Amino acid sequence: MTIRELIEALKQFPVDMMVLTNGYESGYEEIRCPKVIEVKHEPEKPYYDGEYQIAEEKDSTSIKAVAIFRNRRTE
Repeated sequence: MTIRELIEALKQFPVDMMVLTNGYESGYEEIRCPKVIEVKHEPEKPYYDGEYQIAEEKDSTSIKAVAIFRNRRTE
């Protein structure tokens, strides 16, 4: 999904509606500010690792993307 697609999708909701993301194991958490990261597409990774991984070495295969992180609470 691109920023443009995300903006279009979000236009259908009230501007004061809370935005959540999935929690660590279950439930939902509030999101933090978006951040630009550089990743590599690695679709061969197991589903629990995610198909995009942080680009340790940045080269022509790395991709800049906006990541939206969840709020991490301590115990």
